Amino acid sequence: MKGAQTRANAATILAALQAHSGSLASHLDELPAGDDGGLLQELCFGSCRHFHELDFLAGTLLSKPLRPRDQDIRCLLVIGIYQLRFLRIPDHAAVNETVEATTLTGNPRALALVTGVPRSYQKSLPTLNQYLTKASAEVRSSHPYWLLKRLRHDWGTLASSVMDANNRRAPMTLRVNARKVTATRYLDQLEAAGIAARPGSLAPTAVYLEKPCAVTLLPGFADGLVSVQDEASQLTAGLLNLAPGQRVLDACAAPGGKTCLILESEPGLGSMQALDISAARQQTLEQNLQRLGLDAMVGVGDASRPDTWWDGIPFDRILLDAPCSATGVIRRHPDIKLLRRDEDLADLQAQQRLMLSRLWPCLKPGGHLLYATCSVLRCENEDIICAFLESQPDVKCTAMAADWGVECRFGRQLLPDPEGTDGFYFCLLTKH
Repeated sequence: MKGAQTRANAATILAALQAHSGSLASHLDELPAGDDGGLLQELCFGSCRHFHELDFLAGTLLSKPLRPRDQDIRCLLVIGIYQLRFLRIPDHAAVNETVEATTLTGNPRALALVTGVPRSYQKSLPTLNQYLTKASAEVRSSHPYWLLKRLRHDWGTLASSVMDANNRRAPMTLRVNARKVTATRYLDQLEAAGIAARPGSLAPTAVYLEKPCAVTLLPGFADGLVSVQDEASQLTAGLLNLAPGQRVLDACAAPGGKTCLILESEPGLGSMQALDISAARQQTLEQNLQRLGLDAMVGVGDASRPDTWWDGIPFDRILLDAPCSATGVIRRHPDIKLLRRDEDLADLQAQQRLMLSRLWPCLKPGGHLLYATCSVLRCENEDIICAFLESQPDVKCTAMAADWGVECRFGRQLLPDPEGTDGFYFCLLTKH
């Protein structure tokens, strides 16, 4: 029954995401931790990651379409086929537990359907795979059409590799605390602990684990020796050109990975202010600072409203990791495929433009502002910078000493790499 309940919970979460309610993280956090927590997460993440393909296969096996109100049944079918197609769970166990879950979700009338479709899938697999090769690009790539269209427009032949990376699991990447240890020495500690790992290729603090593991198993984690952070994010400190005595602002700081990275990279900073609009997320930032033994002025505030939190003293460096579509981190948050819509982009662009224009007066002449997003869409990156350069007379785009990623008209873009970084955009702006 425990396995059936896990599948029922997964179907309930998937149906909520289909209705654009909450997020994968918020729904998983609401459920009590249990022995099957790993399976629940696998079912939810995997079903989101491959939803368009799985939904197509389920629909092909139905004699007639489901009614709009039968989303829970639809999601049970998707989860059932996901187990058969991608997991090593024995087929009979996957089918039986999913059938039992049908009763737990309050849909006993659908028992025959949830029993029949997975079994039909097993019998018809060669034919289904042939159908899949002739399906729409949306189905074959498991990406919503609006995103597929934008990726092709922005990246041409590279779009396929971006979508392929999005459909894979992300590596677990660590950031060593430069105040306490080097990546080389920490790799030695990992080897001694029996944890296979390799160094990053772009950031000197990056370490990739061969297999993900609980942070409690990492040597020195509790003592602040290491943190979990994608390698792309770890490039931030080097791009800011930090120096002793500088006054630095991280304008959208929570949960604090980049704030801590900046403090670890330059211990001699004059001050470090970490701002975020979410009080709850700022608590996580404070916990990270405490674990790492770092100090920052942590505050809750809106980056687009400096009049509510700025003391009038200009900053030498500002990091604006702006709210965005997060299309560069889909492999870590596959529910983005179900939740994000094309019409969301206009509001995000307006927010990005507003933050840039409001934060610019807070920057000292000669200072740098690093604009960053975890988006791979030009409308949130190059287009935002282009408009800002046209509207602001005292700003110039400064070349970054880097050879990674794609050189854009303004800034550089990292695309998601199956064995490396997430998708991330950077542009360094200097005030005349």
